[in-house]
Amino acid sequence: MARSALDEMSTTGAFVRTPSTFRNSISRDPNSPFPAEAGRYHLYVSFACPWASRCLAYLKIKGLDKAISFSSVKAIWGRTKDTDEHMGWVFPASNTEDPGAEPDRLNGAKSIRDLYELASTNYSGKFTVPVLWDKKQKTIVNNESAEIIRMFNTEFNDIAENAAVDLYPPHLQAQINEVNDWIYDAINNGVYKCGFAKKQEPYDEAVTKLYEALDKCEEILSKQRYLCGETLTEADIRLFVTLIRFDEVYAVHFKCNKRLLREYPNIFNYTKDIFQVPGVSSTVNMEHIKKHYYGSHPSINPFGIVPHGGERELRLLALAALKGVAAAGAECADCVGFLRTGHSHQTLGKRSIEVAARRVAGYDRRDPAVALGQCPVKPFAAVNVDRRRWRWPPFAN
Repeated sequence: MARSALDEMSTTGAFVRTPSTFRNSISRDPNSPFPAEAGRYHLYVSFACPWASRCLAYLKIKGLDKAISFSSVKAIWGRTKDTDEHMGWVFPASNTEDPGAEPDRLNGAKSIRDLYELASTNYSGKFTVPVLWDKKQKTIVNNESAEIIRMFNTEFNDIAENAAVDLYPPHLQAQINEVNDWIYDAINNGVYKCGFAKKQEPYDEAVTKLYEALDKCEEILSKQRYLCGETLTEADIRLFVTLIRFDEVYAVHFKCNKRLLREYPNIFNYTKDIFQVPGVSSTVNMEHIKKHYYGSHPSINPFGIVPHGGERELRLLALAALKGVAAAGAECADCVGFLRTGHSHQTLGKRSIEVAARRVAGYDRRDPAVALGQCPVKPFAAVNVDRRRWRWPPFAN
């Protein structure tokens, strides 16, 4: 019988995620079964799914979006076949049906389930995203996001626009692996263990571990820019995709409301810092995120009502990222953001943003926005924690 994540429950009422099934690897070796070739592979994602979104973030950061095509399914689960009641990821009939999603023009699939059954007629697992698809062999290469991002990081460097960017550098690999382990268990998967729990005891256990881990992140980020030091790594991207969804979805829908993300000064501004890494903001579609969670889990939200909130903050942040400005703090006709310049804030007019951005060597994400009174619109972030200047871009050499 076709299954989804909502079916992954233990006898104790705890959510237990099952492993991914397709685990082949793309290699830079031209003689491998799946060699790294421009134009050969396609990444199927959902903008709503954090696991798929981290793959898409890698695609953008590494500059692979011209070599590897991608497309998104609809935000809200739908019937995947007329012959049973399974609900899952489906494609729209047109580009306008659900903006951001598009029909499957490679295989004519109506759902992600169709792709799995095309790749394996005997498949009996979940029909999940991401799906890394081989156009040549018409099969799924891999559906495990942790492995896909490692492939994107190294195996396509001969054709990547940003080949020098290494989010898993050798000297940090042991530290990244250690951080990944506890963040996955307590935060990435932890929010799901909170939200999908069907009994009080497993929820209590999961939410306790979640906030212990968030407290640990806050402490780490009070001392350094990123989880593993002063360089952006895989660990940060893996954490970011959960954090960007936290206040808008997990705090409400998954009952993770003991403390909001914006109540953690360092984590909150760290999230904004990563959002402004070139390419990352384009992977965040908050409309898809909210529509999916609130509209696809009737056992949690039976009427599918999507709460308001968060749109203005994300719009301001996206505007800043688009312009290459370090922080957005206002929205009015003449003022679209604050740019960190040394130890002072400068209010920028629209025409001066790009010139000013080129002049500034670095910015401080711990003090992102806040000279109140510089704009009649109140800034959405007001934090003064650490006034050091940061190197930009934040990648290892």
